[in-house]
Amino acid sequence: MADAAPPPPQKSNTRRDALLALEETVQKEWAKEGTFEADAAEDGRPKFFVTFPYPYMNGRLHLGHAFSLTKAEFAAGYKRLTGHNVLFPFGFHCTGMPIQAAANKLKAEVAKYGNPPVFPSEAAPEPPKGGGVETLEKQMAQLAKKGKAKKAKVGQKGAGTSYQWQALEKMGIPSQDIAAFAEPKRWLDYFPPHGVNDLKTFGASVDWRRSFVTTDQNPYYDSFVRWQFLKLRAADKIAYGKRANVYAVADAQCCADHDRASGEGVGPQEYTLIKLKVVAPYPPCLAACAGSDVFLVPATLRPETMYGQTNCYVLPDGDYGAFRQANGDVFVTSKRAAVGLAHQGAFTPVENGPDDFSGYAETWGEADLVGAMFKGADLLGCPLKAPLAKYDVVYTLPLTTISMTKGTGVVTSVPSDAPDDWIALHELKNDPKLRETWGLEEKHVAFDVVPIINITVGASGEGKAKKEAWASDVSAEYWCEKLDIKSQKDAAKLKVAKGETYLNGFNYGVMLVGPHAGDKVADAKPVVKGELVASGDALLYFEPESPIISRSGEECIVAHTEQWYLKYGEASWRDAVTAHVDSAFEAYNAECLARFKYTLGWMKEWACSRLFGLGTKIPWDEGWLIESLSDSTIYMA
Repeated sequence: MADAAPPPPQKSNTRRDALLALEETVQKEWAKEGTFEADAAEDGRPKFFVTFPYPYMNGRLHLGHAFSLTKAEFAAGYKRLTGHNVLFPFGFHCTGMPIQAAANKLKAEVAKYGNPPVFPSEAAPEPPKGGGVETLEKQMAQLAKKGKAKKAKVGQKGAGTSYQWQALEKMGIPSQDIAAFAEPKRWLDYFPPHGVNDLKTFGASVDWRRSFVTTDQNPYYDSFVRWQFLKLRAADKIAYGKRANVYAVADAQCCADHDRASGEGVGPQEYTLIKLKVVAPYPPCLAACAGSDVFLVPATLRPETMYGQTNCYVLPDGDYGAFRQANGDVFVTSKRAAVGLAHQGAFTPVENGPDDFSGYAETWGEADLVGAMFKGADLLGCPLKAPLAKYDVVYTLPLTTISMTKGTGVVTSVPSDAPDDWIALHELKNDPKLRETWGLEEKHVAFDVVPIINITVGASGEGKAKKEAWASDVSAEYWCEKLDIKSQKDAAKLKVAKGETYLNGFNYGVMLVGPHAGDKVADAKPVVKGELVASGDALLYFEPESPIISRSGEECIVAHTEQWYLKYGEASWRDAVTAHVDSAFEAYNAECLARFKYTLGWMKEWACSRLFGLGTKIPWDEGWLIESLSDSTIYMA
């Protein structure tokens, strides 16, 4: 038997160790000589200021911070070599809910499982995650290849653990020290010094005399933020009132980006709820609503298409309820949407004063269920009166592709301009056995498609990217036939059809019916919406563009909450910033510049206050804290 092969020689680390020793020696010299300390000096050198977005201190710095930091580090080093007086301070962010939520979670674990805790032997539950639902606009943008999807930001440090104690253990904190982190300020004492040491080892050329943390634990930074907010208020850039904000019900406050486990960058989306009145006699599932006006309330982003309604859809297996509103009306919707609606309301303009607010629910935040929950199948065949529709009565039909996690679970049908609506109605009209399966009769589907919008699109592109010209008064039918869509299961083809009809309908559509016939769809949309709301046939409703999970682990809604907010949409302020960006702002990247302009276009009011967490108190109203992005003033106000 041959002798076993000898083990490979151990790899020498001599060169690595020599480099590390040299690095340590040089870094000590830097510290001794104050190499990176910058003072104001009238010595003729040009000045260069470097800043880095404050890393959040609910854990140790990681490789992502190091990668991002290199951009600032290289810029600072280059400018020093070219003779600039370079100032590079460094801040650590502690404001907001993440630290508070983690401390609360740890406190609850210690109370429940002991110190040190003995966790259950079964696998710990997975942290809650948001779904993958996209907004209509994002779907259309992706279909048209006009943008790139952003990757979701990981919202938790210590990923893969469900217990906060375990997450802290993974960061190398001794077990006997972990319980102290149930006090939020312990995080401020522990993680920033580690951040400084890690960055020094990394070789960051920071003036460490100018290192700081946020919150009122640092009286200097606290005073700086208070000063800035006093200036903003003196300039009339801050106001108070109810506004639509992403809201965490369990925390009873707004949920900004830094307060989220997932859903960073997601904001409120405005829908129009169309009131489809149920025609008496009511079906058995609505018997408890006798004597009240009952409405199915689909949420739409396209109110201008309501002239083309031919029916309404519900999910047969979906859970629905009848919820009473403050004015006595009863809305049929999902419970999820009813809860969101109960946190919202309508505004009545008041001359020379703040608008009057009337909550949709009798008691703000409480969804008032009438009777018991029921299935969508119980509504099939229910007759409805649809505002603006050609037909006096339309009926409730089944649609198996409805998502109960978006909108109200009720979908109004406009088969002229919505491919999903067209194919679902087409199948029911042409398949008697399918109708029989759902207990429907021919009268429930005997509705012709109503042409409401002409879309005329010219030819574009060249080669493989070339697109033919097309025109139609019933774009959904046109594209379903062109793509040979046979059923609702043709999901990929339907996605293409929706992209063509929705995008081109907004950009090139012209109204064919109603008082706005001849107007562009883009112009008619807000006008028709306003008319529907004014007539009492619709109301405004908000929900997040896509799922948002708070640090407390619940799915967020949108609520009209009283807030201090920054008036970023004020015309004079916005125009001044836009002019600066156009004339003097060097972004070094066309995409970055486009994002600045896009943000200036949509950002109107920014909720800048919170009821609890860590941070700086609003100077004139100390019951509120300044939220975590608004106190990072170098990249906000």
